[in-house]
Amino acid sequence: MRVLIVGAGGQLGGELSAVFSASGAEVLGADREHAEHSVDIRDQASATALLDRLRPDITVNTAAFHQLEECERSPVEAFAVNAAGAMHLARACAATGSRLVHLSSNYVFGATPVVEAGMAGPRPYRETDRPGPLNVLGASKLAGEHLAAAWCPDHVIIRTAALYGVGVSRGRGRNFVDSMLQLAAMRRPAKVIDDIVTTPTWSGALAAQVRLLAEKGEPGLYHATCGGCCSWHDFARAIFEEAGVDAALTRTKTAAFQAPVRRPAYSAL
Repeated sequence: MRVLIVGAGGQLGGELSAVFSASGAEVLGADREHAEHSVDIRDQASATALLDRLRPDITVNTAAFHQLEECERSPVEAFAVNAAGAMHLARACAATGSRLVHLSSNYVFGATPVVEAGMAGPRPYRETDRPGPLNVLGASKLAGEHLAAAWCPDHVIIRTAALYGVGVSRGRGRNFVDSMLQLAAMRRPAKVIDDIVTTPTWSGALAAQVRLLAEKGEPGLYHATCGGCCSWHDFARAIFEEAGVDAALTRTKTAAFQAPVRRPAYSAL
């Protein structure tokens, strides 16, 4: 089996390469730069040429423009990568008979948390819940989901949340776990928000779920995360406890940062 990973230079791309290789698959990596195969998914011709040349059985798209503030400043670029890019790959996959596995985000939710009878707060979002993005990132990722599904019948769309892992993403730098441990090592206080709840997900666990869905999942939409949910403050506390480090951790609110981007207060999957 031949597997193409688009966005191979990112944190998840590295984990996926290892997981698929361990299963015996031939793994090919593609990215805009620093990969064995070059591709610009913003361009239909580039995506088509890549798939036509490599003929993978499975194409996993992890490429994304996913820095929140950058998306707000550059919405055209966000939609070019996250929406049009997904469509270009979907068209190329459909033309070459490749299954498309497209990674999406919990940020497609946030506008309408689901609170059921007898619950004190929202429950984690399910695949059947209606999306309601609050920002450009979420809107562009939701558009990408629709376009991927529309253009490639053999599609698996996977939403995940709050990814962290060992590798450093070339596009984003360190993840939250790395940042917290770095603050502790430098003896600097960590001021972390406690009013946003999400589902922290280890990239290694996600990669294993992606492989299973890619190989055996029926076409459709899936949520793939680790279990449970917590605030970023509680996640930071768990990181310090697990690492056995003594760190100065204090609570704060999202409003204190005066961020220009609306973030969902609850986006657990």
